[in-house]
Amino acid sequence: MTRIRQTGIFGRMLSVSMLLAAGFVLGHPAQSQAQQAHTLESLAARIQLLEDHEAIRKLIIDYGTFHDHRDYRSLSALFASNGVWESGMGRGEGPAGVFKLMDDTIGHNPLPEGSGTYHLLTNDDIQVDGDHARALTKWLFVSPGSDGAPNTAILGHYTDEFIRENGVWKFLRREAPVDLPAE
Repeated sequence: MTRIRQTGIFGRMLSVSMLLAAGFVLGHPAQSQAQQAHTLESLAARIQLLEDHEAIRKLIIDYGTFHDHRDYRSLSALFASNGVWESGMGRGEGPAGVFKLMDDTIGHNPLPEGSGTYHLLTNDDIQVDGDHARALTKWLFVSPGSDGAPNTAILGHYTDEFIRENGVWKFLRREAPVDLPAE
C-alpha cells in the first residue's frame, strides 16, 4: 500500500478523506458490486470534472502569463487548430493567425522576467460539457505609470469557448470585450 506523506493539517485531512472515500466506495458490505461500480463511476466523473476545471483555469492563467511576458508563440499554442481570438486589436484564426495578430500589434519579444504589465484574472465561471466548455472570466490590465507605480489601464471580461483537442484543453474561441476603457 502506498503511504501518503502527511504535512500539516491539510495533509492529515486529505489522508483521512481519502481513506474514508476508499472505505465507502470499495468496502461497504451492504453494497452490491453493481452499486459499487456505479459509485466508482460517479466518483471518477466528479474527479474528471474537477480536473477539467483546473486544466481550464491553468489555460486561462497561462494566457495571461504568456501575454505579460510577450511570448506570443506560447500564447498562440494555447489555441485549438481552428481556434479564434477576437478583440479590439483584431482577429486571429488558428495558432498561426493568433501569433500573427499579436506579433503585428504588440510584437513577439519574450521577456522571461515579464514586461511590467499584468493581467489579473478573476471570478472565473466555468461550465464543462464533455469535450467542450465555456467560461466567463473578468480581467484587469495593469501597467506601470510614468512614476513606475501600478496603473489600472483597462477592465473587461473574457468570453471563452474551449475544446479538448488531442486530450488537451485549448481555446476554441476567445473574445475580450472592454468594460471600462482607459481614459
